[in-house]
Amino acid sequence: MYHVVIAVDEESERARRQARAVADLPRSADEVRATLLHVFTDNPGGASATQVGSVRRAEEILENAGVEVDIAERSGEPAATVLDFAENEAADCICVGGRSRSPAGKAIFGSVSQSIILQSDRPVIVSGSTEK
Repeated sequence: MYHVVIAVDEESERARRQARAVADLPRSADEVRATLLHVFTDNPGGASATQVGSVRRAEEILENAGVEVDIAERSGEPAATVLDFAENEAADCICVGGRSRSPAGKAIFGSVSQSIILQSDRPVIVSGSTEK
């Protein structure tokens, strides 16, 4: 079974694109297992990843495509937490969501996806930033 960790933030449309990208992998219904990972950077209310709308939307798409799906949550710095989780779970691949940002915006604010791509020792799927 090919295990993909899907790093999902709060943005529902980006999460949908990520779920579709994984569901579109060859033989996804038979040979792919996905873990939707939501990393909380601040969670004073004690919410669960299953309460995050984007996680629920992505889960729905994967289940409808017949992909085995689990939900996980962690707290911390998103990029490092995703990379640690993928390593601990012996994931085969990480899926991140792309988004349009200016070069200045990336330089000032950084990019979780970019950090994961540059630091990962496993393949990274980047779903598109716009709907086709």
